[in-house]
Amino acid sequence: MPPDKSDRLSADDAHILGLESAAITGHTLKLVVLEPGAGLLDIDALRASVAERLSSQPRATHRVDTSGTDPRWVPATDFDIRQHVRRSTDARCISTTDLWRIVSALMSEHLDRSRPLWTFDVIGPLADGREAIAARIHHAMADGIAGVRFLNSVLFDAHQATPKRPEHRPGQHDSPPLSPLEEVWRMPAALVRELGHPADYSPFDRPVTIARELAFAVAPLSEFKAIGVSRPNAATVNDVLLAVIAGGLRRWLGEAGARNLRAQIPVSLHHRDEAAADLANRDSFLNVDLPLAEADPLRRLDAISAQTRERKRLDDADEMYDLFHALGCVKSIGAAAQRLAGSAHEFSLSISNVPGPPNPVQVSGRRVRHLFSSSEPAAHHALRISAISCADDMGIGLCTDPTALPDIAALAECVETSYAELRGAAGI
Repeated sequence: MPPDKSDRLSADDAHILGLESAAITGHTLKLVVLEPGAGLLDIDALRASVAERLSSQPRATHRVDTSGTDPRWVPATDFDIRQHVRRSTDARCISTTDLWRIVSALMSEHLDRSRPLWTFDVIGPLADGREAIAARIHHAMADGIAGVRFLNSVLFDAHQATPKRPEHRPGQHDSPPLSPLEEVWRMPAALVRELGHPADYSPFDRPVTIARELAFAVAPLSEFKAIGVSRPNAATVNDVLLAVIAGGLRRWLGEAGARNLRAQIPVSLHHRDEAAADLANRDSFLNVDLPLAEADPLRRLDAISAQTRERKRLDDADEMYDLFHALGCVKSIGAAAQRLAGSAHEFSLSISNVPGPPNPVQVSGRRVRHLFSSSEPAAHHALRISAISCADDMGIGLCTDPTALPDIAALAECVETSYAELRGAAGI
């Protein structure tokens, strides 16, 4: 009997799996920082809790089989929860700097292809009693939105679900409808807007190795929202995030490097009403110019907001997704299009933002103090920035190859300084 087609990796997932190399691990990392408890987190109880809930996530106990023509998900017959939920053996975890060092090392390790493509590593305790869980999930198994669903399903304690917001298809907005001429010109115009601005300057166009260095910054999500609504044309939380990062990069790169940079913004096309077990990748992107040359933080924000508002009105993310899937039907053309879109001449760095749990969550009865996300850099894109919200936190993760861009902790400080500068300018 031929294998079930439903077990075959989607074209997107297979493409991501194929990007893995000696220098690219292919996984994302979510850092879950827990409040201090009465004692150490009980690793056996955590294993039992996670194992009991894995049935809701079919890929959690499947591995990837690449022996045939197409990669497929197959059951991991020797699945052992102890290989996936484990305590870090690094005892030198006293400070935040130690925590960052340990998760940096985890980020540089490939997941074992002979097993399901995820691990939870418990780290600590730190000197103040906090512990952390570094959750690694291969991007071929889940994208950003689906990765949060995975944590919600198997790691975070059961909690009351937030009522669903009104259903809408990604790309639908309250902006004025497109004219007939705009409708006709939609796809080629989107191509020009998103990929028609080649640049000869990128401070991050450097080769990368397997080495990784991570750092993190945090700010109140409620203040991001307040800054956004304070503008004459209301800015989104993501606009504020991009403005904060632009200000941080301006400070970090110095006056000589304060030139406008193009950022690629991944856009998830998952529907809000999808099942929690739907982990397949469904991503597109927008390219946005970060005005680093602009000294005024509010003008930076307004310039970014104007760009993203127009891109959303014209549904560029949906158009680029449809275009690349159409081109992918011809393998050589699809590969060439992917190379173009991923070129350092098209964008300098990728900045993602994923909505996490809207309310406080716990793990084994201990409240999650902070939640951070980290995605790895790529060839010619030596810096990657990822943000994720959790209750009233906006956690910002920075990841680089220290052999290409050292001292990422200084950028984290610059991002926090930029946030304070923008908040002050907005009078929040």
